[in-house]
Amino acid sequence: MIEIERALNRIVYLTGRVRQHDRLMAMAGVSLDRAAVALLRQISDSEPMRLGELAARLAVEASHVTRQVQQLQKGGYVTRVPDPDDRRAQRIQLTAAGQEAIDRIRMASCQGMQVALDRWSPEDLRQLSSLFHRMVDDFLSTDIDVAIEGEDASSRPG
Repeated sequence: MIEIERALNRIVYLTGRVRQHDRLMAMAGVSLDRAAVALLRQISDSEPMRLGELAARLAVEASHVTRQVQQLQKGGYVTRVPDPDDRRAQRIQLTAAGQEAIDRIRMASCQGMQVALDRWSPEDLRQLSSLFHRMVDDFLSTDIDVAIEGEDASSRPG
């Protein structure tokens, strides 16, 4: 587990570096900050959703998402649409410009990965992708706080 945790921290560090982000934005020809890109990626990967759901999926406060969505809306990347389940609520969806921006970002990101992983076999790449998705799904389906609290309680003397 320690080696997995170390590897994850290295990945987070690598992808979170400002220089890396700036290089990716230059390659994509897009000028967005990291928070905006994370939000666009989340919206792109799902159906239009409410601000609260976006905040929960990104594990940030709703006020952060609200400010970011306002900026993205001003930039023409997202729009608000009526929630079909509740006429009083709105959902956020990508505009054509937002979809184009995220497509360009993903293309640039994939080009960088292709160069870095050029010597990997197609089977290794499929396995890596499958394991990453499985890991994220398991993290999302597990209440880690409850599991850790339960472990702490069971290790305490009765």
